[in-house]
Formats: sequence, structure tokens, C-alpha cells
Amino acid sequence: MMPMRPSRVRWTGVCVALVFAAMGWVRPAEAQAPIKAVVPASQPPWAKGIQPLTRDSYYHAIECGKQGGAQPSCVFYDAGVCKNDDFVLSFYSPYKQVAYEVWGAVNRKQPAPAPNYAAAQQTRVVVGITPVRGAKNQITNVVVKRGGKSIEPDTRTIDGATGNFIFSFPPFAPTGTITLDMVGKARTQSCVFDRAALSRLR
Repeated sequence: MMPMRPSRVRWTGVCVALVFAAMGWVRPAEAQAPIKAVVPASQPPWAKGIQPLTRDSYYHAIECGKQGGAQPSCVFYDAGVCKNDDFVLSFYSPYKQVAYEVWGAVNRKQPAPAPNYAAAQQTRVVVGITPVRGAKNQITNVVVKRGGKSIEPDTRTIDGATGNFIFSFPPFAPTGTITLDMVGKARTQSCVFDRAALSRLR
């Protein structure tokens, strides 16, 4: 039997691909390597993770905000936490709400305020997603994987290319490794938080 010519091999491959597509057999998207979360240690020290607001964490957050400066790492600890080609991830929490309000005032050369404690207590864990400049992958969901279980957000709000996904506190407790999946229409970006990284979230 004579060997097939290269042009015939290419044409055969195209035909097979068309047949598979027609039958609904689509080659899966290439899996993305998981990203390791990077959460810097910052001042004042914190190792309790994201948690409901207490008197101790309230005053700790005020001291954090009093540092002022362009971007104190205790307030902006999530800058670049899970760098990838599609999404920018940010966290919002009771601690960050208090610290950010104080930092904003101090940065404007105003006296440090005493943020509303009861209002901050109502805040849960908000995972904010915005697109990387030029990225085309539309966010559809954020899921936390922990102990073999997938935890969906309690509520989600998607507005165009951005989204806010609200969770309760237990999925982020610094007691074990979690994977945070940023699910897009084209592909999923997965970010792994070990116990040390989770403990430094505020």
C-alpha cells in the first residue's frame, strides 16, 4: 500500500474533526495550571484570616488604616493575590471595610474616624472580579473548593465583565487549603490558598 500524501493526511484530519464536531465530540479546552495565591505579611501583623468582626479585629483594622501611605499592604493585601491572564481578584470584608474607611480619611489628612461598628458587622466576604486589560474571558461564577466539596456563593451579581460574589466566612477559615475557581466562559482560572495565605487574609 502506498503511503498517503501529506495533503491527503491533512484533509483526512479536517474531515475527522468535522465529523466529531457534528457528533458533539469537542476537544476539551486546555487546562490551566493552578495559581498559587500570594498574600504578603504586613503590619500590624495578622494571622486569623477573614472572620466576622469582633472588638479586637475592629480596633486592629483601625490601626491598619492609620498607617496611611499610597497603598498600605494591610489594606491592599489582595493586590496581585492571584495573578493570571484573565481576571483581577479582590476581597472585601468587615476588617477591610473598617481599615479602608480609616485609611481614606488619613490619606486626605483628616482625623482617623471611628467607622460604624454595626454596619461593618453586616459585611460578609465579597470576592470581586474585574477583567485584566484586553482579556476576553467573561466571568460567570466563583466557586470555593474545600475538603472535596464545591461551595457556591450565597449571592452573585454580574454586570458586564465584572462580578461580585458573596460568601459566608467558613469557606475561608485558615484551617486547610482551598482552591478558588474563577469560572469564565472560555476557561477557568484556579487559585490555591494554603493555610498560611488564608491566615493573612483580613
